[in-house]
Amino acid sequence: MSEEDGRRFWESNAARYDRSMGLLGGPLPRTAELVAAAVSGTARVLEIASGTGLVSEAIAPVVGELLATDYAAAMVEKTRARIGHLPNMRCEVRDLYALGEPEGSFDAVVAANVLHLLPDLPGGLAAMRAVLRPGGRLVVPTYCHAQDARARLVSTVLTLVSFPGRRRFDLATLRVAVEEAGFAVDQAELIPGLLPVGFVAGVVTPT
Repeated sequence: MSEEDGRRFWESNAARYDRSMGLLGGPLPRTAELVAAAVSGTARVLEIASGTGLVSEAIAPVVGELLATDYAAAMVEKTRARIGHLPNMRCEVRDLYALGEPEGSFDAVVAANVLHLLPDLPGGLAAMRAVLRPGGRLVVPTYCHAQDARARLVSTVLTLVSFPGRRRFDLATLRVAVEEAGFAVDQAELIPGLLPVGFVAGVVTPT
């Protein structure tokens, strides 16, 4: 599936996305709790692939400013409807690979449940790193489709009925991908669920 096909998929499925969390949303409360704790007190936060704002809702009350972005306009509208009234947040259509933000302009970047979907994982992580200040924080909770036999089975079924992932992580390989992108990981936790989430966070390492 091309990137444009992917965009069309999320545009057409934005209205149904929250309902899908009835099946896969078991890890969401703990994920949102950990994300909020990881960025609490941070001045400027960029969220990549905000979707319908399920995680944005936890971030906005604990940070100075939140820019929630998604490449699908329908998803951005869902986020805006959920929490766009808050004075410290903006919701905008942005492409991860062309963010249009100055280097080093954010204190934290959050990208929840999207790394397994990126067509260019190293390029995507590099784009996130570029907009972080020195010592800035990356928070990337991600579905771990390869964590165990049940997760692999669920992943296979989802491939038939939903957006096909580009890769399958377990917690260990997710951590390695983040470290190889130039981050020192200081949090790594597996959140159980029908499809578990690997919560990985770290800080930019000096070049």
